[in-house]
Amino acid sequence: MKAIVSVFAKDAKGITAYITGILAAQEINILDISQTLMQGYFTMIMLVDLTDCPLPFDALARLLQERGEERGLAVHIQRQDIFDAMHRI
Repeated sequence: MKAIVSVFAKDAKGITAYITGILAAQEINILDISQTLMQGYFTMIMLVDLTDCPLPFDALARLLQERGEERGLAVHIQRQDIFDAMHRI
């Protein structure tokens, strides 16, 4: 299954390394990544492959949210099929 991970925060050093480290520890492969800074705010969106992730989706979502909050990051994950359906015109 593929999913979209989004990260939003005030810019700080190490955000990309922190989030990608969490994903790597769960055997999640990053297929595509985009990040930008807008007036001091960091945004990152990733397309990830969850095929080898040992956690159920809900547990992964909780993990990302909790670990993000520890660093002042808003981290969200959504299944790609749901994301695509919500953004279909």
